[in-house]
Amino acid sequence: MASLVAIQPKQPSFSVLPSSHSDFNGARLISSIQYKRRPCQPKGALRVTASSAKKILIMGGTRFIGVFLSRLLVKEGHQVTLFTRGKAPISQQLPGESDQDYLLHLKGDRMDFDFVKSSLSAEGFDVVYDINGREAAEVASILDALPYLEQYIYCSSAGVYLKTDYLPHFEADAGDPKGRHKGKLETESLLVSQDVNWTSLRPVYIYGQLNYNPVEEWFFHRLKAGRPIPIPNSGLQITQLGHVKDLAKAFVQVLGNEKVSKQVFNISGEKYVTFDGLARACAKAGGFPEPEIVHYNPKEFDFGKKKAFPFRDQQRC
Repeated sequence: MASLVAIQPKQPSFSVLPSSHSDFNGARLISSIQYKRRPCQPKGALRVTASSAKKILIMGGTRFIGVFLSRLLVKEGHQVTLFTRGKAPISQQLPGESDQDYLLHLKGDRMDFDFVKSSLSAEGFDVVYDINGREAAEVASILDALPYLEQYIYCSSAGVYLKTDYLPHFEADAGDPKGRHKGKLETESLLVSQDVNWTSLRPVYIYGQLNYNPVEEWFFHRLKAGRPIPIPNSGLQITQLGHVKDLAKAFVQVLGNEKVSKQVFNISGEKYVTFDGLARACAKAGGFPEPEIVHYNPKEFDFGKKKAFPFRDQQRC
């Protein structure tokens, strides 16, 4: 039978800063809401309120977004359990953490659907934050296990959209059924079809402390080594970024928020930045000289399965 283990962090939880971290000349993390499905309430009134303590399950939570989100939820007074395979330590040492803060841990494989159903139904949870879900089948087993779930909050991706000449992307734009994130699209479709109160956030690119995806790190490594910055095509392609702490705060604001029920939201920094501009911004932030930028045609190279550049060639929300 699954058992919960309380984890006591050894150092204090960071305090939420009043200003946004997602700055490119003052840009702040915003949710871009271009359309709204007609609000469709679950059976009965929406019971979740942000002010009341909830029993919260985070699927994932030991890396990047989940680390900051879990700390914020604990700070709000909620009981937080992380469901992970147990391969990474639950406790991360972050500035400002208190010995009184704690997390619970439920060890298991979310692909073991029988285990998920039995362990989650035995524990019971009010709210689920699904940070690492990639396929609809992974979510279906959670919904089956928690028939009285108050809210399901899903971390999707702005990478779901079908490439188009018409930008920026709105939430109602067509998704790419063959793309890398097709599983997230299918998950959102599953949530729409279920009698559950859900919200899905589609971040663009996230940067900040503990980032395991080499977004900003890719630039800093080359700058520190004194190497040129190879950027595909013209370098004038534009993208958006948001800081991980701002995204974590946005996820917390979804909790108990009736206005976001059964909706999808793009979310990122308010301003765009070009690929060339990002290279220069990283150089400025790190105190490096003006970077040597080299443009290349990616069609002239065979990179195999390796990712030659950390950004998609088209991403504007």
